[in-house]
Amino acid sequence: VPVDGSRWLSMREVLDGLRQKGHEIVVIVPEINTHIKPSENFITKMYPIPFTKEEVDGSIQGFHQDVFEESSFLQRFLKVYQRLRTISVMSLSSCAHLLHNKELVKYLEESKF
Repeated sequence: VPVDGSRWLSMREVLDGLRQKGHEIVVIVPEINTHIKPSENFITKMYPIPFTKEEVDGSIQGFHQDVFEESSFLQRFLKVYQRLRTISVMSLSSCAHLLHNKELVKYLEESKF
């Protein structure tokens, strides 16, 4: 269950290596994401989340803008803190939607994931 962004980009190489060694890879991903796209190197299982692509992208782009904004340290800190709180709430909600997705959880249980 990868996290979108730089962690996924790093993990991709590991998954490609595991696939070359004959492992079957299943990637569980929210339907709305930035970098995780289906591939012939792994099985993709998607689940819905209550956010639009614009909300997800806006949260990520806003974080980057806040970090590099030209303002006082305290102003930047407070904006970044608020942005991280929002991203954390979205991440927690995404995890909850995964765990409450009965069809996907049943698939995982039956496949001994």
